Amino acid sequence: MRYWFPFPLLSLSLLAFWLLVNQSVSPGAIVLGSVLAISLAWAMTNLTPHKSRLRRIGAAFRLFGTLLVDIAQSNVTVFRTLVSRRKPITEPSFVTLRLTLEDENAIALLSIFLTTAPGTAWIEYDRRTHLLLMHVLDTRDGKDWQSIVTDRYERLLKEIFE
Repeated sequence: MRYWFPFPLLSLSLLAFWLLVNQSVSPGAIVLGSVLAISLAWAMTNLTPHKSRLRRIGAAFRLFGTLLVDIAQSNVTVFRTLVSRRKPITEPSFVTLRLTLEDENAIALLSIFLTTAPGTAWIEYDRRTHLLLMHVLDTRDGKDWQSIVTDRYERLLKEIFE
């Protein structure tokens, strides 16, 4: 049975999503959704996602809290920059950072965190050299982005995943 349905929960979720998007539970929608769901689950077997084990759940809650505070602060800063009557003096720039994370899922989460906060964007990551290229909206304030990423996010991600 596992051979025909390698990821049964994924298949069921995809089928439910297909039916919701189509707003129909007609036999044709169910058959087409089932074929698509099973096919996409089969495609997932070829991707062989990396499996991580969460080591410290408390650190995950601290990381989530830190992320929420950083997103709120970034939203306020970007909003002030956009609605200011004076011409904003911002210095957008590309910043190169060295990452020490090894876990693929931790790196993926870090990319989501850095892109979620307004004013920053994950551009490129080189796995061989562990260098991250990111865009920052304002480098005028003199923040050390290497220490921000290392101290606020990387340290907690290492606690959680490594």
